Amino acid sequence: MHHYHQEEHFTGSEIVRDMVIGLSDGLTVPFALAAGLTGAIQSNDIIITAGLAEIVAGSIAMGLGGYLAGKTEIEHYDSELIREYDEVERFPEKEKQEVRDVFEEYGLSAYSTELIVDEMSKDKEKWVNFMMRFELGLEKPDINRARQSALTIGLSYIAGGFVPLSSYFFTDTASNGLFYSCLVTSLCLFLFGYLKSKVIGQPPLAGAFRITAIGALAAASAYYVAHLIS
Repeated sequence: MHHYHQEEHFTGSEIVRDMVIGLSDGLTVPFALAAGLTGAIQSNDIIITAGLAEIVAGSIAMGLGGYLAGKTEIEHYDSELIREYDEVERFPEKEKQEVRDVFEEYGLSAYSTELIVDEMSKDKEKWVNFMMRFELGLEKPDINRARQSALTIGLSYIAGGFVPLSSYFFTDTASNGLFYSCLVTSLCLFLFGYLKSKVIGQPPLAGAFRITAIGALAAASAYYVAHLIS
C-alpha cells in the first residue's frame, strides 16, 4: 500500500502582504485622524466628513503606490531578462561558468555539473530562466500583479479605515465616538496583529500587542497634540 505525501504550502503570500499593508494603514491613519480631530473639535459631522475624505484619498494613494511597485517589479524583471539573453549570446562561456558555480555550491561533482551545463546550454530559454532565478534571484512576476496589488491594498485600506470611523456615525458627541472607536479599533488591531503574526510564523500574542500599541500611540499622540494646539 502506497502512502502519498501531499505537501501543503501557503501560496497567497503576495495577496496577504498587500492586505496587511492596506489594513495596517487603514486601521491606524484614520484612527489617529479621528482622535486628533476629537481633541480639537466636538462635531461628529466634521470628523466623519474629514475621515471619509481621508479614507478615499488614502486608499487611492496606497493603491497607486502598490500599482507603481508592481509595475516597477515587472519592468525590472524585463530589463534583466533582455540583459541576460544578451550575455548568453555574447559571452556563453562566462555564463556557463556561472551555471557551474551555482551547482558547485550544492556539492555536485565536476562530471555531473558539466553534463547539466551542456544540456542546459542547448535550450537558450531554459538557460536564461535558470540564470534569472539562481544567479539574480528573480522570479517572473505576474503581469496582472500591479493591478491586483492596487485593488487589494486600496480595498483593504477602505475596510480598515471604516473601523475607527464607524462609531462616530452612531454617537451624539465626538467624545463618545472616540471612546467607542478606541474600543473597537483596539480590538481589531489586536486581532489583526495576532492573525498577521500567526500567518508569518511569529509569536502571535507579541505581534498583537505590538500592533495595538502602535495604533494606540499614534491616536493618543494625535489627540493630545490637537488638544494642545486648539
